Amino acid sequence: MALTKRERRLRIKRRVRKSISGTAERPRMSVFRSNKQISVQIIDDITGKTIVSTSSLVKEISEKNGTKLEQAEFVGQAIAEKAVTAGISEVVFDRNGYLYHGRIKSLADAARKGGLKF
Repeated sequence: MALTKRERRLRIKRRVRKSISGTAERPRMSVFRSNKQISVQIIDDITGKTIVSTSSLVKEISEKNGTKLEQAEFVGQAIAEKAVTAGISEVVFDRNGYLYHGRIKSLADAARKGGLKF
């Protein structure tokens, strides 16, 4: 029987998470995408703590009118600013099983422009 989209994404997620992990020097930047919103966290997997996070539901970002693609760019810029102020310059990108195009790619490109390296 064929896999559902969710099952397929979770399989990809498990396969990728076997090889990538966040440390204090280079934390993991995990992206979650729903149908309407997008959120991102920077996580230290050794301690199991989220260092910084942001989402398209944050007031500053949700006030800006735009498409979902533009909101993903705003979230990417915001997470880069927060990470740089927290002293993080390099991260490991975890696309969480989503394909690297569209909103995920837009968020990643905006984070790179904001000063994050991955």
